[in-house]
Amino acid sequence: MDMELLLRSALALLGAYALFLLALAVYARRHPEVLSLTDVLRLGADVLRLVRRLATDRAVPWWARLLLWALAVYLILPIDLVPDFLPVIGYADDVVLVAAVLRAVVRSAGPTALERHWPGSDGGLRLLRRLAGIEHPDTGGVRRNTT
Repeated sequence: MDMELLLRSALALLGAYALFLLALAVYARRHPEVLSLTDVLRLGADVLRLVRRLATDRAVPWWARLLLWALAVYLILPIDLVPDFLPVIGYADDVVLVAAVLRAVVRSAGPTALERHWPGSDGGLRLLRRLAGIEHPDTGGVRRNTT
């Protein structure tokens, strides 16, 4: 493979991650009602507990549990798509991967599985519902993504 092409691809990927993180920062400033600073600090540990609980729940489809175990292995392994020692973007691939896997699992297992296993705050649960494309149970359950 051409080294220049590889370098350009890596820079494009890093640029996309930087834009994604910037968008998250802007969104968080404009919507503080979604997540407080305390919720943000607890979110990582709460998501890890959620992944473990969903992965051991026999009511969750087998392929979704397998996907969660694969996610856990990826997060534990020291080898990442983007090395963790890179500031900010080193963990961005982990965040994107966790969001994508949780979205697939929650959409297949249903919103009640998320509610049943979520160990954290209401703010964190609201954020995960948004990531999964699920509205609050009082508003009608699953919605179509319009963005």
